[in-house]
Formats: sequence, C-alpha cells, structure tokens
Amino acid sequence: MDYNIVNMNREYAAVISKWIYEEPYNIYSGDGSNEYIEELLDGSYYAVLDMNNELIGFYCFGNAAQVPAGNEYDVYSNKDLIDIGLGLRPDLCGKSKGYDFLSRELTYAQKKFDNNDFRLTVAEFNKRAINLYERAGFSKVTAFVREMPDNEMRFIVMEK
Repeated sequence: MDYNIVNMNREYAAVISKWIYEEPYNIYSGDGSNEYIEELLDGSYYAVLDMNNELIGFYCFGNAAQVPAGNEYDVYSNKDLIDIGLGLRPDLCGKSKGYDFLSRELTYAQKKFDNNDFRLTVAEFNKRAINLYERAGFSKVTAFVREMPDNEMRFIVMEK
C-alpha cells in the first residue's frame, strides 16, 4: 500500500487526539485536549494518509519520539541517531499492517534526514510492537523506568 506523508495540520491532529486504543494499549489513547493537539502541531509530527486520503496514522521524529524520563538515564545521548515514533489508527492495529507502516517511515526518514541510523522507545509490555521492531532489524540496547506518583512503567530503547 502506498502512503501520502504530509505535514500535520489541525484537522488531523484533532482526529488523532481522540483515538482510543483497547487495553493494554490504552496508554496511547488521546484525551482530545488542546494541549495534545498543540503537541501534534509542533512540527515533529506528520500525518499518514492512504491513497484515498484517509488518515491512517502518524509519524514523529526527534524529541517528540522520546520518552522524557529517558533523559534521566542518558539513553538519548547519541545524537547521531534519529529518534522515530509512530501511531497507527486504532482500528488498523493488530491486522498485520505495522511492518509496512514502519518500513515506509524508515524510508521517509532516510530521505528526510539523510541518515540510516534509528532509535525508538517502546513500552516493555508492548510485545507486539517489540516483535515488529525486531523483525525490522532493531535491537534492544537499554531500558529505563518512568516513575509516576501512582505507578511506574518500563521502556525499552532499540536501535537499528
């Protein structure tokens, strides 16, 4: 499937901000807030459209693809790597579309940044995504914990 990757706009950001994912992936669900919409409009995010111009997901790069708590562990110190992030529309998840979606992001990023070295951060519980990233050639390099007042979450950093 071919994709059209475009700059994020307010319309796409508003739609993405309301996406709801099933458990246990609901940590990726949006809250529809203006704050979240503004984050999506910071220039780091790109809307991904199918050939019918339907919004199917987003890509992000740089700091937007990092988990801020990782900075406490110095996991993002190698500035030669491009941090990537992605989100597939909830109804498309778990339907074997992730590999193609990720591959298109890597191809896009290679051209945009003239770089073939990538890093991504994924929640440790997200085995489905980790398996996808490993199939795409990423390897686990480190992990860290994001501590919150009422819980903690472990993240894996992977590089290719």
